[in-house]
Amino acid sequence: MWKRLLLSALASAALVNAAPRKPKLVLAIMVDQFRYDYLTRFRTDYTAGFDKLLISGAVFTSARYEHFPTVTAVGHSTFLSGATPSISGIIGNDWYDRDEGHEVTSVSDARTKRLGGPQTEGASPHRLLVSTVGDELKIADHGKSRVIGISLKDRAAILPAGHMANAAYWYDSETGGFVSSTFYFADLPGWVKDFNHGHPADQFAGVTWLTHKLPSGAKQLYTAVEDSPFGNDLVERFAERALEAEQLGKHDAPDILAVSFSSNDIIGHEVGPDAPEVREVSIHTDKLLGRLFQAIDRQVGAENVLVVLSADHGVAPLPELDAVRHMPGGRIPSGSILKAVQDALNKRYGEAKWILSGSDANIYFDEALIAQKKLDPDEVGRVAARAAMEQPHVFRVYTREQLAHDAALEDQVGRRVLNGFYARRSADLQVLVEPYWIFPRNGASHGTTFSYDAHVPLIFMGRGIRPGRYYQPVMVNDVAPTLAAILEIETPSGSVGRVLSEMFAE
Repeated sequence: MWKRLLLSALASAALVNAAPRKPKLVLAIMVDQFRYDYLTRFRTDYTAGFDKLLISGAVFTSARYEHFPTVTAVGHSTFLSGATPSISGIIGNDWYDRDEGHEVTSVSDARTKRLGGPQTEGASPHRLLVSTVGDELKIADHGKSRVIGISLKDRAAILPAGHMANAAYWYDSETGGFVSSTFYFADLPGWVKDFNHGHPADQFAGVTWLTHKLPSGAKQLYTAVEDSPFGNDLVERFAERALEAEQLGKHDAPDILAVSFSSNDIIGHEVGPDAPEVREVSIHTDKLLGRLFQAIDRQVGAENVLVVLSADHGVAPLPELDAVRHMPGGRIPSGSILKAVQDALNKRYGEAKWILSGSDANIYFDEALIAQKKLDPDEVGRVAARAAMEQPHVFRVYTREQLAHDAALEDQVGRRVLNGFYARRSADLQVLVEPYWIFPRNGASHGTTFSYDAHVPLIFMGRGIRPGRYYQPVMVNDVAPTLAAILEIETPSGSVGRVLSEMFAE
């Protein structure tokens, strides 16, 4: 009896693909505002990094985000934590913090100072309530691993790296160099100072890409570089320097380098996904990824590296272009929903400043005022929701009462909104507009639950990963538990994903 059970268990175990061997380095890459279809639209133009990933990697063609809103901070926090905003507490790029009494960003931290640029408030991951893969790795090996995050944006460098990271670095447009925070150390490492002293952004003065020419003056140049493909050059070169200086991949324990390319997002917001500039920055990113892969191969050996690449969100087309295509869409007049809500509350309860903070999409009510007037907060929310819902092209409106009691419509949109709700931080009223409608007056935007914002690339590449196309639906939340399984560490504390074992080579 026991022998038969043992043989059965061994036979079952043999059918399960074992996780790949632990890598010496995990290279976790995010490309900011990179829709899945950018892989297919520009496929024939890719000859380097994307080309290698698409040939040698496990490509998940149906990876999506299962939260709302689809924005930078939320996507980056999800990537290596596996958590939804309802668990991680990262509900947006910024929000009104009722405890602090003012607007905060996802990484703002008044207890820290910036290092390397103007001595202003620094940043840290302290608003992230859960652990990341890097945190769990450092806990498991007693801090032997090195974990570093790099990006043009502070939130994109900080949130994937986690609480225990050795460092996170981001770009400062005033100095043209990379900065960090006293959260990580008292002063910038010498190699970072040396990199900055070389004035890396200066080499792009006067450079032309497509029809755009970068300015020559330092003050204008340092900002303009971010708005060009060359912002990604700075990130890639800084990542190469970090590899060498920190000897990543050469320690007894695995290391993690999280790199996020932000220029794609900055350009995409200005021109929309169908502009030639987006194709140009995508091709440029392909070349930079190829350069980074070569640098890592020289230092660590490709066989010792596990690469995972995704994006934090997609983007909607320009409404003006959609009109030409006879597609739906347009721009919601700025402030129109806020005004409608304010007017409705004035009419029902009397003139007062009912809205404490917010935008047309996220509205925070003055709780003290509501309490002072002895009103029912839930009723106030319902009155406001009806006013918002009456506005043209509003798709859905959710009140705090609905979300707190799990009363959203049980479909994909409702689930994603619930996944984005964290009671202590989320707005009292959340307004979703119809597909292809956006709030900004110019340019493109993102943040919805629809596929053009939620469908992103997800590719793993490395020893023990079976290359190919994987068509089943997966979540970006699956990255963290998958890496945890490969690294043989605890799954991050808020993870809701699964291990993508189907890509493990037998």
